[in-house]
This record gives sequence, C-alpha cells and structure tokens, in this order.
Amino acid sequence: MKNKFILLIYFIINLYTSSVAKAGDNHLLPQPQKFTPSHTSFQVNKVMLSTPVLQQEWEAFIAEMSGTVSPKATAVIEVRLLPSLPEIPMNRDEAYRLNVTKKRITVEAVTERGVYWAMQTLRQLAEKRNSKTQIQGAEIVDWPAFRIRGFMQDVGRSYISLEELKREIAALAQFKINVFHWHLTENQSWRLESKIFPMLNDSVNTTRMPGKYYTLEEAKELVAFCKAHHMTLIPEIDMPGHSAAFIRTFRHDMQSPEGMKILKLLLDEVCETFDVPYLHIGTDEVQFTNPRFVPEMVSYVRSKGKKVISWNPGWHYKPGEIDMTQLWSYRGKAQEGIPAIDSRFHYLNHFDTFGDIVALYNSRVYNKEQGSDDLAGTILAIWNDRLIDSEWDMIIENNFYPNMLAVAERAWKGGGTEYFDKNATILPSDEQSELFKSFADFERRLLWHKEHTFAGYPFAYVRQTNVKWNITDAFPNGGDLTKSFPPEESLRDSYT
Repeated sequence: MKNKFILLIYFIINLYTSSVAKAGDNHLLPQPQKFTPSHTSFQVNKVMLSTPVLQQEWEAFIAEMSGTVSPKATAVIEVRLLPSLPEIPMNRDEAYRLNVTKKRITVEAVTERGVYWAMQTLRQLAEKRNSKTQIQGAEIVDWPAFRIRGFMQDVGRSYISLEELKREIAALAQFKINVFHWHLTENQSWRLESKIFPMLNDSVNTTRMPGKYYTLEEAKELVAFCKAHHMTLIPEIDMPGHSAAFIRTFRHDMQSPEGMKILKLLLDEVCETFDVPYLHIGTDEVQFTNPRFVPEMVSYVRSKGKKVISWNPGWHYKPGEIDMTQLWSYRGKAQEGIPAIDSRFHYLNHFDTFGDIVALYNSRVYNKEQGSDDLAGTILAIWNDRLIDSEWDMIIENNFYPNMLAVAERAWKGGGTEYFDKNATILPSDEQSELFKSFADFERRLLWHKEHTFAGYPFAYVRQTNVKWNITDAFPNGGDLTKSFPPEESLRDSYT
C-alpha cells in the first residue's frame, strides 16, 4: 500500500510539473513585455461577447477558432477601452492587458489597435485539440518599445501584385508589424496610375516590367486593407532623384520650373488618392540644382494635410522643416527635434540570408534600448535591384519572412546586444551564453510559426543552432589546377 501511495504522489508531481512546463512553453512572437502563464485554458466553443469593440473581428476570430458566439454561453470575452493604462511606460495607444482564465478572456486597451494586437497574441496562444480550440491561460501586460515597426517593398523597380502585397500585410500584421512603406516610383517605372498624365504609365516610358502599375482604385483598396489590419501605409513618390521615368515622360527634370508644375499636379492626385497621414518624398542620391525644390515640395504636401518623410542622407533639414526622416546609410544621423526611422543596415538584398537573421535579431535599433520622441523605430527594406520575375523567388531569395519576424520581435520587445559592430552575423560558439540561448529560443518559435502560420508560404529557414562548422585550409594542389579535391573522387565521412 505504501508503494502505491508513493507511486501516486510521484504520478501527481510529474503530472503537475509537466503541466507547468507546458504552460510556460509558448510560441509567442514577438515576446510580450510581461508574460505570466497559468495552468488553465479557455475553451473556444460557445462564447459571449460582452463589449462590441471590433465586434466583426472578434466574431471572425471565434469562427476561425471553431467556436460560435452565443448570448447564453458561460465563457465570456470582455473588451474594455480605458482612458489610460498608467502602468505602461510608453506607446500606450498600442498597449494592452490580457487575462485568459478558464471562463473568461479580458482585454483592456486604450485604443482599438491595442485590442487588435491582443487578438494576435490570443491567436498564437490557441491550440486545436480534437477539433476544439483551447487558449492557454496567461496574464500579459504588453506594449511596443518602438512605435514604427515596418517593412518596405520597392515596386518601382519590380512590380509586385496587389494580391501578394495583401498576403504580406495580412501575415505580418499577426506579428504586430504596423507600417507598410510602398516605394512606388523609380528610374525604371512610375507604378502609380495617373489619370492626369496617363503617358507616365505608358510602356514606352518603363524600362522594367512594362505595363505593370497600380490603378488609383487599387491604391485606395490597399489603404483600406492596411487599415483593416491596423497597419499604416506610407506611399513614397521619390523626388527629385530616382526619377528617370518622370524625365523620359515629360522631358523635364523635376527641379526645373516646368517639372515642379507637373509634379505638383501629380501630388494633388496622390494626396487625394491616399487617405493616410504621411507621404514620403525621397530626396536621396541626387544632386540638388534648385535650392527651392525640397522646401517648396514639403510645404506643398503639408498644405494637402499630409506629414512628410524624407531620406537621410538627403536634403538637410532643421527641426520643424520636416516631419520625419528615414536613415538609409551609416552616414544618416538622427537629429534632435526630428523623429527618425532607422533603416541603416536593415536591407534584405544582401544575399546573406542565414547570417542576416542573426544580426537583425541581435541588433539594437539605432543602438538604443527603446524608442523616444526622436527615435520612432525601424523599417526593413527590400530593394528589388535585380530583376526577378517570380514573386515567390523575390520573397524566398531575400529570406523575407524569417528576417521580418526577427525585426518584429526586436522592434516590439526592444533591447538587443549590439549594432552590427561586434559578432554581427556570427553566432557565439558558447552554447551556454545568453546570446546563443536567446537566439536559439527565437529560432524555436520561428520554426513553429514556419510550420503552423506560414504553411504554403515561401519561408526559407532551417535550424542552424545545432550546426557545427569545421573550416579546412585551402586544398593543397601544388599549383596543379587539374588536381581533384578528395570529395570529388569519393564521398566519405572524413578526410585528412
């Protein structure tokens, strides 16, 4: 009897410890700022919505989780919009408190965007068992370290279909990415339709992927799609550089008096089309021949009710002369009184896919722990310099999704260990170091989402924290270039 009693205690202890391990084993990405798991779960079967904040989204969420909304249900999802969340240190408009118990899910936030981010966390806490969905119990207090967490697609060089852009926006919104930067014009093509000057979109004025551009209705459609996913769309009309398509069409440089008149008419059309707060005007990599051009264009866009973003290095601004700068080169420096987006080294066309992700995950945005009034956040950019016809290949060859998830975590969580100046793309060899363990945990969660969230997507990543490399000296051929390398002759486990 005594042995049975000991065995029973042992069984209970093991059952408890296994449940504790399971409760703490989550796949949340980005990691919340404060996360306390519990040993209960909320079963999504028949639930009742108590507050109609984002009601359509909640009903779609419940349907996705194989549940139904019922006024008689005992399980409740309660959403409260509060005047403030005083314990949140920053970016309260995106913050949320989330409490999941057996009978109730409670979400508290200041804005609907905070509620939406809480829904994305719930989606990751959900697990289907026997056709039923359970949401792991937890208490979460969460907020972003940086208010801008975005990605950029250069469609000026290489057109990307509206369907593909929507797919990317919807996927990345699940990881709290909140900005889509749409680089619409380049030397190769002007990708936004103009009804005033239709010849701007004519194939004869396009040197890459002719005939491919977005109609004004498609642009409005994408703005609405971004808003539905609580993402801000930032359109970019690059000026006065990167404008060969403009010059081919009008035979005038943008900085000329004639070019400025035409550009203002185009800006009228752009500002009317895009119901968004910002317009990006470029200003990088160009020789300025008209000192009036940039100030006049900034003033004109502002008169249309838009805030203006400009690349840095580019035109030199003083506080008040521009609304935000985007740093694109190591020479770009944030200025006091002008909010900055750090995109330095945050380019995805370097073709070092497995190295980039280590550097991006460890990187500190502008070498700071968190954002401030003068440091808005980061945007990861894909510059489609090389012609790649297949959209699938554009995404997979740039390792787009894995790298974006690394930035999603860092921009939300803050912190990081360096600014591309120490280990950079190299993982430390010490597997017990905090840096290695942190990346290994991120990799575990990344691979879970590869399987569960990105099934069917171009997601080029395999585990690398288990790989040990032995690098040999150069094969000694004694100057004989025809001499064979041993593995060419026979493949064995090892060679001397």
